[in-house]
Amino acid sequence: MINIEVNGREIEAEKGEMLLAVLRRAGVEIPTLCNIEGLTPTGACRLCVVEIDGMNGLVPSCAYPVAGGMKVQTHSNRAVQARKTIVELLLADHPDDCLYCVRNKNCELQDLAENLGVRQRRYKGARNRKHQDVSSPAIERDPEKCILCGKCVRVCEEIQGVAAIDFSGRGSKTHIATAFDEGMNVSSCIYCGQCIKVCPTGALREQSSVKRVMDAINDPDVVVVAQHAPAISVTIGEAFNMEAGADVSGALTTALRRMKFDRVFDTSFSADLTIMEEGSELVSRITNGGKLPMMTSCSPGWIKYVEQFFPDFIGNLSTCKSPQQMMGAVIKTYFAKREGIDPSKIFSVAIMPCTAKKFEAARPEMANNGNPDIDAVLTTRELIRMIEMRGIDLKDLDPDTADTPFGERSTAGKLFGASGGVMEAAIRSAHYLVTGGEMDELDVQNVRGMEGIKETSVKIGDLELKVAVVNGVGNASKLLKEVREGRKDLHFIEVMTCQGGCVNGGGQPIDTNLDNVRARLKGLYKLDKDSAVRTSHSNESIERLYDEFLGEPLGEKSHHLLHTTYTERDVVK
Repeated sequence: MINIEVNGREIEAEKGEMLLAVLRRAGVEIPTLCNIEGLTPTGACRLCVVEIDGMNGLVPSCAYPVAGGMKVQTHSNRAVQARKTIVELLLADHPDDCLYCVRNKNCELQDLAENLGVRQRRYKGARNRKHQDVSSPAIERDPEKCILCGKCVRVCEEIQGVAAIDFSGRGSKTHIATAFDEGMNVSSCIYCGQCIKVCPTGALREQSSVKRVMDAINDPDVVVVAQHAPAISVTIGEAFNMEAGADVSGALTTALRRMKFDRVFDTSFSADLTIMEEGSELVSRITNGGKLPMMTSCSPGWIKYVEQFFPDFIGNLSTCKSPQQMMGAVIKTYFAKREGIDPSKIFSVAIMPCTAKKFEAARPEMANNGNPDIDAVLTTRELIRMIEMRGIDLKDLDPDTADTPFGERSTAGKLFGASGGVMEAAIRSAHYLVTGGEMDELDVQNVRGMEGIKETSVKIGDLELKVAVVNGVGNASKLLKEVREGRKDLHFIEVMTCQGGCVNGGGQPIDTNLDNVRARLKGLYKLDKDSAVRTSHSNESIERLYDEFLGEPLGEKSHHLLHTTYTERDVVK
């Protein structure tokens, strides 16, 4: 360890550590628009410049290692003026439509302009004009708002391993583009939305479904049904100054009813349904010599990733639809018949932490006789906007319960919001399906956590079930290459597209704070620990659905409604 002086105060640092990390740990706030914690610094934006005694120029603190005896001024007049000039130059080529921008009051560039006292346009000239890309069913790009920080490029390539976008052109013509400047819809983008979460401006956003949903709510001839995903209830409260990880599913249900949704269901119910089908499929593959290892199919970004980059593993994917799509399918069949409603009069809305769910809902396979399982998908961010439009504050609402028949859920279904949660829920029910008895200890600690790849084995009767959990699709290629090269010991693999799982999905609030992600995970596991119903097969409403309508897992009706197929995709790479 060494000592350095910062603004006249001595602080301790580790030799070779980057100065920005030392400053932040010491509570000194330094602005930056390009830095991503955990990745090699690029020094692209230069906003983190500081002044060091004995050096003529300013240095970027994100890419400058500390040395013993160093004396640093973080907010000298020279450093502050340099930051202000950088922001003024960025604004000179930036649209003046803040009032209409989706990131208004939640924009890092806007905040910097405010903090640095930018009050007039000092630099003028012709702005670069670029067309918006709205070709994707999930994500919109507005290149005019891009400040070339490179964060989206780095997340897509270095974390997710997709590399759907990159820098193109030179000098003033530099821009972020897909291969050959084609639309996002024909690119290798998997629509995970992690680029949106790191973008400091409004250059990236989800395709909004707010108007369609509000129009449906205001149509007296339409029955509008909502479902909300397991990860939503432990996340959305943060937008209303509630504790991260606090479960607000009851207040959320109340809010949705006040917004005039006719029915409110919990997607954790169909997560339980997914486990009954997927667990049965796993047991069937193991006992009947099916293709192994079986891989989960709940995360649509992961599905598209396999279809594009590893099509030889399509047969390993579970044929089960995701909980979102299963809920949509039973709403427009079982629920419609039970309530005497024409399925064409039902507008089914899924509230998800994921932008790729918009893509999934639009897949042609996800329909029954031409009627889509899901009519619209709202991200957590979109729902927050709708709640605020109605003047509702979640923390002021009394909790209510979701509607029957899809309101009851086990906490195994709730765990779907966490990386490893699908695996844990599946193991609990697979044990029951094979042995007829419950596990001695339901917690499967070895599949929990934020590690990239976790592996464990579980004794189920005479079978030693070997499983792996992949946290973030960027880690998936490593494991798939091992299997491709001959590894044969694994039975079941779970892959979540986003690091941490759905609690850190691309549709969640713009916040890359990993402490909040961990708090959301902790909230889900606390719910599970305190619950009386912790296995999907113990959900009485699931049993009733099979008795009254579906018959049995993997049966003819359930296969028709709840299972699907996938196909190799040709994309511009």
